[in-house]
Amino acid sequence: MADLGTYVVSILIIIGAFFALVASVGLIRLPDVYSRMHAASKAGTLGSGLMLIALAIYSDDLATITRALIGVVFFLLTAPIASHLLAKAAYAVGYRLSDLSVMDEMSKSDQN
Repeated sequence: MADLGTYVVSILIIIGAFFALVASVGLIRLPDVYSRMHAASKAGTLGSGLMLIALAIYSDDLATITRALIGVVFFLLTAPIASHLLAKAAYAVGYRLSDLSVMDEMSKSDQN
């Protein structure tokens, strides 16, 4: 049974690291601040959450398990809100969308 737990933890760590890698590649490759922020918040949150869940499964200490699960909840509650507020602030300051963007839904000229 211990081998099964090790395999589950290993798979969660590998998948979490993959999502963290995708988030970092997204920060480098995507064209504008909004796309980069989206990649960092979504993939980074999933990667960090999976690795914290792996820690909770691997650990034998109740305090570590509790902290890891509270960390997952904290990531899920704060990362989307922080990303949204940063995107709003970037738009208010005047960061332009990429030329590849299809629509600017916050533009006053596009609204009726």
